[in-house]
Amino acid sequence: MSGSSAALQPPAEAGKPVRHPDAPAPGELLGAHYEHCFGCGPGQSHGLHLEARAGEGVSLTAEFTVQPAHQGAPGLAHGGVLATALDETLGSLNWLLRTIAVTGRLETDFVRPVPVGTTLYLEAEVTAVHGRKIYSTATGRIGGPDGPVAVRADALFIEVKVDHFIDHGRSEEIQAAMNDPDQIRRARAFEVNP
Repeated sequence: MSGSSAALQPPAEAGKPVRHPDAPAPGELLGAHYEHCFGCGPGQSHGLHLEARAGEGVSLTAEFTVQPAHQGAPGLAHGGVLATALDETLGSLNWLLRTIAVTGRLETDFVRPVPVGTTLYLEAEVTAVHGRKIYSTATGRIGGPDGPVAVRADALFIEVKVDHFIDHGRSEEIQAAMNDPDQIRRARAFEVNP
């Protein structure tokens, strides 16, 4: 994305991202990180139900279809919903690193309107890592994976410990997630929330 703020430019000494050896294989569906997540959770009736698939390296693709509940102006996706789709997609990249991280900064460009009923095709990749900082970028297209760009974003995620969620989340949801017998679902529940 051109014109990103200095905060989204990795320092010269930043390293290339390294895909975790246990990351999902390219083409594998990542699944929801938390059932009640507005971005990807199946438990949100008006959520995006965004589906992400692992790509090569530290990249992924994702899709979601704009529903009537997602509109801002009549017949068009709300800009905040599109920003949420970008944030969810970028946050999902951290699962390929097997890092718990939260959004520190998200800069979004809205290039063209996205009508209700349209499927948004997203591509994202981690571009650099420096200490606890993870730099990434995403593009959303309409009309197909090679269609015209509708939205794009650059983001900075900050690695955190699980205590971040324990200290700031509602205790009922935290306890339910921590008691999940599925080890992967339990780990993913604390993946991308701010």
